[in-house]
Amino acid sequence: MKDVCKSRKLKENFGSINFKRVTGLFTILLIIGLFAQVLAGCEAQPDTGVDSEYYYSFTDSLGNTVNLKDAPQRVVSLVGSYAETWILAGGNLVGVTNDVMSEREMDLPDSTRIVGTIKDPNVEEILDSDPDFVLLSPDIDSHVKISETLSKANIPYAFFKVEHFEEYLDMLKICTDITGNKELYEINGLEVKEQIDAVLSKIDKGNSPDILFIRAFSSGAKAKYDDNMACKILNDLGTVNIASRHESLLEDLSMEVIIQEDPDYIFVVTMGDSEKAINALKDGIGKNPAWSDLSAVKNDRFIVLPKELFHYKPNSRWGDSYEYVARILYPDKF
Repeated sequence: MKDVCKSRKLKENFGSINFKRVTGLFTILLIIGLFAQVLAGCEAQPDTGVDSEYYYSFTDSLGNTVNLKDAPQRVVSLVGSYAETWILAGGNLVGVTNDVMSEREMDLPDSTRIVGTIKDPNVEEILDSDPDFVLLSPDIDSHVKISETLSKANIPYAFFKVEHFEEYLDMLKICTDITGNKELYEINGLEVKEQIDAVLSKIDKGNSPDILFIRAFSSGAKAKYDDNMACKILNDLGTVNIASRHESLLEDLSMEVIIQEDPDYIFVVTMGDSEKAINALKDGIGKNPAWSDLSAVKNDRFIVLPKELFHYKPNSRWGDSYEYVARILYPDKF
């Protein structure tokens, strides 16, 4: 009898222990399953900067948080190159500044309103366009002032600073995120980067030719070396700008220094009327008797670069800008 009772008790204890084990195992599996779902959910969310409360959120070039409640449908750009970037991202525009026509000759619908110039935009025209998003530059004082008016009118806006290709790529990424046309980021951004990388992979950076870069206008000329789009391209292509060794050239285009350095190439980008700018340059330092003895001048290496690739932001043609100069500097590689 005792053996029977002991046997029953063992079975009862065994059953209890078995049930507890099963229950514990089930709980562990349930927790693991829930954890796996959480991880899967995290992996499924792309890092787009989207805030759950808004359609899209991002930080602009001035550090402002920009929150868009809905996808913008009526966009105004106060910079011609930004207007082009927005279109390259698959967006539409209701208002632009006149440089989209005078500088870029963009083909826009007749309904697109001209809202003044890039430096002097018309606030009334902007507001009459009923925008739901405005693109601004932090480098233009009038844009900063207009942002105050837009804030009071509860109109979303963003500042973009685009001087180099990487900054264009960042802006295009944001714009394509907003428009939802992410394939255009691949076409007009990453494919351009591949083109640039291919150019840079061919050059001989050990060559390091000396260059002078001049920005010429009808009333004079100045050397540039570090805050200019063309200078960044030239630097990436392995050149050494003599103005980086003689910062005095930034204020005074001294022939004495130029003669002393005797650069291998002189590159010029014109502003305003190109013919007047080049004539002014020739009537200035070009009249110095030593000008014709410079290596760059004697070897036909005084080169005026095309505005559309080196003065205006080339956007989807940035790769062409790199290739244009690379063919001049390294003709045996291209």
